[in-house]
Amino acid sequence: MDLTGARWRKSTRSGPSGNDCVEVADNLVGVVGVRDSKDPAGPALLFTPPAWRAFLHALPDAVV
Repeated sequence: MDLTGARWRKSTRSGPSGNDCVEVADNLVGVVGVRDSKDPAGPALLFTPPAWRAFLHALPDAVV
């Protein structure tokens, strides 16, 4: 999948340096992308929006 138009945002729970986190792109149609902020050119995991919501709701203390 082409992720060229993805708008990546860092987790609000990232470390103070801003380098120990994941980035999420939720502006894409039908998919949510997740990647390692330390390797933005690396691979991204892709989730359907319902699967991503289920994941977030399953996390303890999740900010949804």
